[in-house]
Amino acid sequence: MLRLCGFLKSYVLSSYKNSVLETACYLRKGKGLSKRCLSQKGVYDASIRGPGSIKKDESEKITPLGWFLLMIPITTFGLGCWQVKRKLWKEQLIKDLKHLTGIPPVDLPEDLDTLKNMEYRAVRVRGTFLHDKELIMGPRSFVRPDGAETAGGLFSQRDAGNGYWVVTPFQLADRDDIILINRGWIPRKYLKPESRKSGQIKGEVELTGVVRKGEQRPQFTPEHKGDVFLYRDLPRMCQLTGAQPVLLDASYQTTVPGGPIGGQTRITLRNDHLSYLITWYSLSLATSYLWYRIIIKRKPF
Repeated sequence: MLRLCGFLKSYVLSSYKNSVLETACYLRKGKGLSKRCLSQKGVYDASIRGPGSIKKDESEKITPLGWFLLMIPITTFGLGCWQVKRKLWKEQLIKDLKHLTGIPPVDLPEDLDTLKNMEYRAVRVRGTFLHDKELIMGPRSFVRPDGAETAGGLFSQRDAGNGYWVVTPFQLADRDDIILINRGWIPRKYLKPESRKSGQIKGEVELTGVVRKGEQRPQFTPEHKGDVFLYRDLPRMCQLTGAQPVLLDASYQTTVPGGPIGGQTRITLRNDHLSYLITWYSLSLATSYLWYRIIIKRKPF
């Protein structure tokens, strides 16, 4: 009780002194408070708050390290927003590619260089297969007509997951050019041409295929072994067969009994952006909480 009375007494006296000081400064200057008056007033205010209040105010300030650590939740939040943008872009790209494959086929253009801007477009060609220059690409999994990979269906699980693509040079009927046709998928047991004689079509045929581009050698992929290609190395394939740098994936309708199964174009691009954006946003939320607890609230773990 005595302490409370003493505190009230000192507070009243300090308030009175501040009022007197402000009035004197105002009368002296005619307007506003001078810096000296303000400094004197600050001394009286400090006496009311106590000697440890100034140190406490300084300790509550965010240090440069604290501001630097704030960059962690801000950066991870930005990366999450970037992944949202990438996800929308990838979904639109997949949609556009599926739309291209659904457009009615057109005749093969006279200028083959035009095909560089026609990937995934369906084109019609007429000509003859050159089976003696056949190439193999793989190993590859079997792709169902709906575009999904499978380990079952027409073949046993072991066969469907262990096969190859048959790439055959195709002599065009209306010109001297040779192009490459990916006729489709075969199981390993039919790897040799003599094991699928009924599929070695002779004579002139007309077929529809999807334009595909070559691809760079993937990282850690070894070199090709003989006439078995591990990826679409179009320049090397053309060098061996004398074909133009044009590759078509034959449609599923070109499938013949005992021959390769067409329609092996896969449109499903890798789309992991949903898991990435969840990861980045979770990190942003967690680090924001940690920053608020440690830097603002000063509550160590």
